[in-house]
Amino acid sequence: MGKVIGIDLGTTNSCVAVMEGEAPVIIPNETGGRTTPSVVAFTAKGEKLIGEAARRQAAVNVDRTISSIKREMGTSSRKKINGKDFSPQEISAMILKKMKEDAEAFLGDSVEEAVITVPAYFNDAQRQATKDAGRIAGLNVRRIINEPTAAALSYGLDNGAPQKILVYDLGGGTFDVSVIEIGDNVIEVLATAGDNHLGGDDFDERIVDYLVKEFKKTEKVNLAKDVTAMQRLKEEAEKAKKELSSVMTVNINLPFIAMDRKGPKHLDLTLTRAKFEELVYDLVERTAEPVQSALNDAGISPSQLGKVLLVGGSTRVPAVQEKVRQLTGREPSKNVNPDECVAMGAAIQGGKLSGELIEGSAAAQILLMDVTPLSLSIETVGGVANRLIERNTTIPTRQSKVFTTAGNFQTSVDIKVYQGERRFTRDNKLLGNFKLDGIKRAMAGVPQIEVTFDIDANGIVKVSAKDLATGKQQEITITSSNNLSEEEIERARMEAAAFEQQDGRQQELVAIRSDAEQYVNVVQNLLGAYGKQLDRKVRSQIKADLAELRKLVAKCKPESITDAEAGNIRTAREKLEDSAKPLFEVGQNSFQ
Repeated sequence: MGKVIGIDLGTTNSCVAVMEGEAPVIIPNETGGRTTPSVVAFTAKGEKLIGEAARRQAAVNVDRTISSIKREMGTSSRKKINGKDFSPQEISAMILKKMKEDAEAFLGDSVEEAVITVPAYFNDAQRQATKDAGRIAGLNVRRIINEPTAAALSYGLDNGAPQKILVYDLGGGTFDVSVIEIGDNVIEVLATAGDNHLGGDDFDERIVDYLVKEFKKTEKVNLAKDVTAMQRLKEEAEKAKKELSSVMTVNINLPFIAMDRKGPKHLDLTLTRAKFEELVYDLVERTAEPVQSALNDAGISPSQLGKVLLVGGSTRVPAVQEKVRQLTGREPSKNVNPDECVAMGAAIQGGKLSGELIEGSAAAQILLMDVTPLSLSIETVGGVANRLIERNTTIPTRQSKVFTTAGNFQTSVDIKVYQGERRFTRDNKLLGNFKLDGIKRAMAGVPQIEVTFDIDANGIVKVSAKDLATGKQQEITITSSNNLSEEEIERARMEAAAFEQQDGRQQELVAIRSDAEQYVNVVQNLLGAYGKQLDRKVRSQIKADLAELRKLVAKCKPESITDAEAGNIRTAREKLEDSAKPLFEVGQNSFQ
């Protein structure tokens, strides 16, 4: 069996890891980065960009650039690019495909299986959408694992002493908190809580809103109406937020941000840490209730915590760290890298599932016991949410309940299943509509229908039903409108494969440009060192050919190089290689 990689599919950045021996190792991307921006973009010609290349061009290609897609998972949202609609699963699959390719380049072997992490507070639709994204990317998703649990797994590998820890996970788009008990080779999640729409993106948005307001006040121009200006503000806001974690003030300088009848307008503003903390105060405060809820559900007080782990890039914000100290009375631990520990924990779980860990080793012996984050209910008369499975129940779990008919001579019943903690289903999340046919005609209240709900290790819900009068077992099909059908998943996989061929060709073109750029530098250095030893005519020819190749390389961008541009570069390089032969000979003789 091949390697099972661990992928942290993040809102802002994604990360991939794999077990090497008895330790998880972060897999770098093609530029050496240990995380990859979760950004996808398309050029006007339909070429696909993922990661850093997509993020770099966002300001000049706003309409074709997609970021923070994780917040749309499990919804019917669609992104229209170049006339084609993309589901959140398809966009996420492109990011996962990039992680898969980076892993294959690192391992020198194909990768077919993965463990993918999700926020602990993701509901069934969001988990299923994540699994579908993995399938579209060509991965067999062995397990969906909660992010705080993965972080605890990474931490627990080297810190197996019995203790209760709190994992405070504030990423780019979601917030989770889990109370976890680490015992003798057992990691048990006691309780989890969170907010699926709270994260670093919201912090950035507060800075952007502030900048728009201040600029309108001083320059009488509303930047909110300019999508390009807003993208520049968003990038600068994220940068300022990060800088304010280590300094007290930052200068935000964006020249030519707008234009009016009097000419260009420039934004130049100083943002203090105090002002930033004022802007995000209520967002930081929103993390308090889930923390208290998780502690209460776990039945422990903050004083019983052995450690508090910070996960997610947004936990670097000083105001967040101070809030954690207030809530727990403890200094947050620095034992884990907030950007990498989730992927590492997923890799450990992948190693366990693949059986590649040495029997009897610390990693192989760890038993992981997770919980379902939300209660599972059925709608009964009056729209009341009748709970079958309570939140923070250890998974996998199975619960059954007997239902009956509400009307005389009913031959079918509609069952609506919800996730959430509210008393009425209208306030909870509808998972899907289930229909049971073939019920024997009888008076209301007579038929006995046993409905069974299973939550598997991925936190995904499955349903079956049994008519107790006849003993007949029936399957119930979920009809949730937000998840992709098997046909849609298969079509998306085929389109991804088609893109892969196109991407392969684009990668070849990028390599031609990159190699030429390196060759230009080599010739330039040799010319500076040994050029005077050459005949003047030869030297002049080399300089002319070098200038031509340098101009062609500089003229085209790596993310959008065309066949014609690559052809011109190849021709110019061949010409330079021919004229530079004497230079290389002189260099080689001097070296000898």
